[in-house]
Amino acid sequence: MVNPAALPSPLWILGTGTGVGKTQVARHMARAWVGLGPVTYRKPFQTGVDRADHPEADASAVIGPGICVESLVLLKAPLSPWAAAQGEGRILDLPAAAAWCLRPAEGRVLLEGVGGLMVPLGPKLHFLAWATDLQLPCVLVALGGLGTLNHTLLSAEALMLRGWRLEAVLLNPGADGTAPEVAESNAALLRGFLPMPVTVLD
Repeated sequence: MVNPAALPSPLWILGTGTGVGKTQVARHMARAWVGLGPVTYRKPFQTGVDRADHPEADASAVIGPGICVESLVLLKAPLSPWAAAQGEGRILDLPAAAAWCLRPAEGRVLLEGVGGLMVPLGPKLHFLAWATDLQLPCVLVALGGLGTLNHTLLSAEALMLRGWRLEAVLLNPGADGTAPEVAESNAALLRGFLPMPVTVLD
């Protein structure tokens, strides 16, 4: 993995889709950063849970000594934030969520996205369009095996075209059971297309 100490703060942990291991990366990053001082982990949107301390809440997986976890919008249905909010008769206050993400914090700040880059947050507004306005750097987490070349290149291009500072691409073979040598082969191919480091997670 890239050297966590060399990565900037605040930092988004984003993914090419659901189930790629964003929270696993956030957990690893937060624990690596704790050696440098306090860490705040922020999850602005989470679906599929009804409380921040739910065992399946991402914050529950990241919390630890020296790590403060914060959740803003929790929605019960395991759907996109927009669909889940509609099911509960709620409207997401996206300007307030942006301000929440940018609040000052002691030490370093990690933010974790929700689902893939273009998951809907509201009418004609997806996560990537909303988060671009925050002007924060990111790392991109992707699967290790079949399909990851297309998904990763599409996601990386979408980020770069919107002016994002993409620090690294992290392939996570553990998320889809890919053999390490296959993930390494995909990483080598991606390095021929992308200007940032591409690393395979252990």
